Amino acid sequence: MNQAYQVKLATFEGPLDLLLHLINQYEIDIYDIPVAQITEQYMNYIHTMQHLELNIASEYLVMAATLLAIKSQMLLPNQELDDENEEYIEDPREELMQRLIEYRKFKEAAETFKEKELEANQIFTRPPVIFEDLTVEKTIVQGDISIYDMLGALGKMLERKKWKEPLETRIQKAEVPIEQRMDEVLELVKRSRKTGISFDQMFTQRTKSHIVVTFMAILELMKINQVTCKQTKHFDTLYVFYSGDEE
Repeated sequence: MNQAYQVKLATFEGPLDLLLHLINQYEIDIYDIPVAQITEQYMNYIHTMQHLELNIASEYLVMAATLLAIKSQMLLPNQELDDENEEYIEDPREELMQRLIEYRKFKEAAETFKEKELEANQIFTRPPVIFEDLTVEKTIVQGDISIYDMLGALGKMLERKKWKEPLETRIQKAEVPIEQRMDEVLELVKRSRKTGISFDQMFTQRTKSHIVVTFMAILELMKINQVTCKQTKHFDTLYVFYSGDEE
């Protein structure tokens, strides 16, 4: 039996974080959300995660169902009301909009506190401390992009390649260890230190196992500060650069 890769990324902060990312990326007015557009983009991300067999939290699927329900309500024709019995019809998007506004407030507040913490660390001193036994968790994504940008780039690459699976096939175990793929990716980016390598060029084969292990190899290399990803502007080509120590 060919066991699929099971991957869980702690970088995701929840469905509201993904929605807020899409709103910022597409410059959408949070007070007038185009439900059809935001639902389509959200589902694209969910399908990309499912294609990679990432361990998607149930809250993401609940939000997907919520968006589809709101989209259905928005498609229903407005009922005509008599002047005598005129009542306020609540916008189906209202609850979601309020949740997003509240989430954005907390997110911005967290960023403010983080900046204050960094400033405080620059002002106050303390005696030297030995950190030999301390395990430090590092953020996976570095550079000018987020994990959502990487998933978006991967989704577009999968859409362009449209690899075709044969109707009949034999199950073969040909998995590449992630450590080996990390070495291969590192060698590729070292050869193009100045220009970097486009995200698509990293995926030299069309098999699902190769795509998944390559994606995870890039994330692991970013985590240990060996590579970084950059993007000039939204929807532009994503490039991977070598950021390790010079040899």
